[in-house]
Amino acid sequence: AMAGEGSTFRLRCSLLGHGQDVRGLTRGLFPEGGFVSVSRDRTARLWAPDGLNRGFTEMHCMSGHSNFVSCVCIIPPSDLYPRGLIATGGNDHNICIFTVDNPAPLYVLKGHKNTVCSLSSGKFGTLLSGSWDTTAKVWLNDRCMMTLQGHTAAIWAVKILPEQGLMLTGSADKTIKLWKAGRCERTFTGHEDCVRGLAILSEMEFLSCANDASVRRWQISGECLQVYYGHTNYIYSISVFPRCKDFVTTGEDRSLRIWKQGECAQTIRLPAQSIWCCCVLDNGDIVVGASDGIIRVFTESLERTASAEEIQAFENELAQASIDPKTGDLGDINADDLPGREHLKDPGMRDGQTRLIKDNGKVEAYQWSVSEGRWMKIGDVVGSSGATQQTSGKVLFEGKEYDYVFTIDVNENGPSYKLPYNITDDPWLTAYNFLQKNDLNPMFLDQVAKFIMDNTKGQTLLSTSNQFSDPFTGAGRYVPGSSSGSSTIPGADPYTGAGRYVPGSASNAVTPVGGVDPFTGMGAYQSAAAKVENIYFPKKDAVTFDQANPTQILGKLKELNGSAAEEHKLTEDDLIILEKLLSATCNTSAETPTAQQLQTLWRAVNWPEDIVFPALDILRLSVRHPTVNENFCSEKEHVQFIILLLKFLNPKGKQANQLLALRALCNCFVSHAGQKLMMEQRDEIMTQAIETKSGNNKNIHIALATLTLNYAVCLHKVNNVEGKAQCLSVISTVMEVVQDLEAIFRLLVALGTLISDDTNAVQLAKSLGVDSQIKKYASVSEPAKVKECCGFVLSLL
Repeated sequence: AMAGEGSTFRLRCSLLGHGQDVRGLTRGLFPEGGFVSVSRDRTARLWAPDGLNRGFTEMHCMSGHSNFVSCVCIIPPSDLYPRGLIATGGNDHNICIFTVDNPAPLYVLKGHKNTVCSLSSGKFGTLLSGSWDTTAKVWLNDRCMMTLQGHTAAIWAVKILPEQGLMLTGSADKTIKLWKAGRCERTFTGHEDCVRGLAILSEMEFLSCANDASVRRWQISGECLQVYYGHTNYIYSISVFPRCKDFVTTGEDRSLRIWKQGECAQTIRLPAQSIWCCCVLDNGDIVVGASDGIIRVFTESLERTASAEEIQAFENELAQASIDPKTGDLGDINADDLPGREHLKDPGMRDGQTRLIKDNGKVEAYQWSVSEGRWMKIGDVVGSSGATQQTSGKVLFEGKEYDYVFTIDVNENGPSYKLPYNITDDPWLTAYNFLQKNDLNPMFLDQVAKFIMDNTKGQTLLSTSNQFSDPFTGAGRYVPGSSSGSSTIPGADPYTGAGRYVPGSASNAVTPVGGVDPFTGMGAYQSAAAKVENIYFPKKDAVTFDQANPTQILGKLKELNGSAAEEHKLTEDDLIILEKLLSATCNTSAETPTAQQLQTLWRAVNWPEDIVFPALDILRLSVRHPTVNENFCSEKEHVQFIILLLKFLNPKGKQANQLLALRALCNCFVSHAGQKLMMEQRDEIMTQAIETKSGNNKNIHIALATLTLNYAVCLHKVNNVEGKAQCLSVISTVMEVVQDLEAIFRLLVALGTLISDDTNAVQLAKSLGVDSQIKKYASVSEPAKVKECCGFVLSLL
């Protein structure tokens, strides 16, 4: 029986099994009605409902992590694994993937540099992970496809939205980010502390919960629709009921709260301080995991409700709990002002209301239950007992959890320093790193180490000698902005579509492609009956920009040289040298370019940006010549060369320079040296190049599409998963803004080339939603090549 029978959640069962805090829960697909739990005891456990009574049976216990397990999710069934897979993330920085019937991992995903604390699965086998290393990673089967960089602190929550390709991350930097095809599309601000949990309501809406004790409801478009208050401390987890907008939350205030129609309809207190996680089963029952290592299931169904004895035992356990007033869960308590037991004669005003009374010098806490019309005792309030942490991992420092965070005063009038410490850490190593980090005198080492040992009463967890056990040695501490040298995410929203343009005539006057190329549209089929052959992809050779008018280029160069500042002026001899270089590289003479010619060209391409374009055009044409290609792309020269071209890709710079720099990069692919350099610098080049999409210049768009195509040609030959993922992300992102059909055609050829003969790439393209992006081009009538090529790509997807 479902809800409606009094609509109050009561205990269904308590499950013992885990030895320490239960940190993560997720409903399972198999066995039906079951769920998976993970714990600080380093295990994951699969639970199945037992047919006879109201409980669950532990099917099996999975081990694979060398440290706490902190999160879990289910990867949906596939042909290979019809029962789905289980993914768990841990403090050992790893993700373990299990089948539902084997206690050892199928495989382990390595790549994060700190605790993996959140996982979410999408379509086609994709998995999204969030970590304290400030990044989220997208995995496909056993490979990392892309890394999402942009948060400045730990990522505590991740969710893949049902609409393909959209991903959400919530972080200790107090923001939530929305990502499409691996790029940050929007940042949601509003929470005043670490964002801890995310839950999806629909294609358009989601919920978040945070350490600021609030829940927020957001629209994907960016606005916050509602803020819900109820908890009195950190909210750790949020889960939505099936087929409606009601939800449940759990937190550090010892409570599970059930929200209906936007109101907190019921509060259930538990005999544990930290209620770390919750999930809702298909039948609407709620599973919660807490710091006492016990899993408890609550139900609205009378048939599944626990026996009167079990409920009484739970209430007794709750009544005996001791509540530390320092946590603030019950507000400020002044024991002298509290009323006596007679205060419990008056009924409560709302469900979950708490009331404190004093009885024989003891302070007791009660909570009102509307459904039962009585005050239930939820614990004794005990005086605070020194500064020990009652709960495991409640203290946050720089967005991460520690068992302790001490304040250390080195001398009376100096500043005080925060020293975070976990009981798994080595006190001496922690002390040493603390002194290093704060530039303090190493002679304090003994003192600080002794302080740690005295104040943790020597609590240590044994058997953690393994080198990964300590994610906090301070080594490799993250410094914002140093994420990888390249801040790939612009603060502004790159998707506003601003600067969209209406294409004029689709004239291909500047068709930069030689006549003998399938891009000219030749090879279109004769009759509808004839079978169209795929002449488009996989493309085997780079596409170059060969069209040239040496006289015009030299004329412009001379004209601008006349007005150039003295230090940039080229002599008559220099101009003659460049003329010779042009004729040598445009095949009008059989001469080989000389070192002197290349030195002169290098001086010219370093002109100020407002007059440099004719020199850039000479570079674009010359770099096709093997000698020039070898010179600029070889080991010793290439750094300056790439820096120069990347500088011209700045979207704020002159469009002519952007265009010629993109074309020069495309032309680098003609020789082996150029290909090698382009592939080595792929990440930097693609990251810069994609920014040029924001202008509305169709020639720039065609050049950008061609660069992507040339990368696809190279990536088709070598199986570089990260490269293909980046290329797919660029194609998907550029498709959004480009309207010119020649550019679209080249992106389609790039896409086809990337996914040909590679099932992984096909899956990734689908998970990014590329198939739905390109469908509209299947009905383009002119040029026919767009429609045909699109058809071939769709047949692969």
